[in-house]
Amino acid sequence: MAKLLSYFQGNDNKKISGGYRARTYKVKPKHLGGGPATNTRIGENAVKRDRSYGGVIKIRLLRTQYANVVDAATGKTVKSKIVKLVDTPANKDFLKRGIIVRGAIIETEAGRAVVTSRPGQDGVLNAVLLK
Repeated sequence: MAKLLSYFQGNDNKKISGGYRARTYKVKPKHLGGGPATNTRIGENAVKRDRSYGGVIKIRLLRTQYANVVDAATGKTVKSKIVKLVDTPANKDFLKRGIIVRGAIIETEAGRAVVTSRPGQDGVLNAVLLK
């Protein structure tokens, strides 16, 4: 049996100025709290199926070697091998750890591309070629 963990997704009661905010009138239920990050990396393909609230099935991409790269000029899509992770504007720590997220810039055999899908939630890595 998997260990159940809770993940806090709210704000603390302290303001930037140091003062305290009033407490919320309602506490978020634990089943709406979310879960651990998927942290998609470059490697041999691996996916994980998760059942979410309401019976929704999320396919989480744990590792991948390929991306579906779209050339916006021609409109053609090519399955291209990922060479390396170039930049992640969302968080520089993701670049150090090799985590692919939406908005990350990757180097593929087709050229540099920006990730447009959310691989940790969509189960697929789509990207658009940069000019």
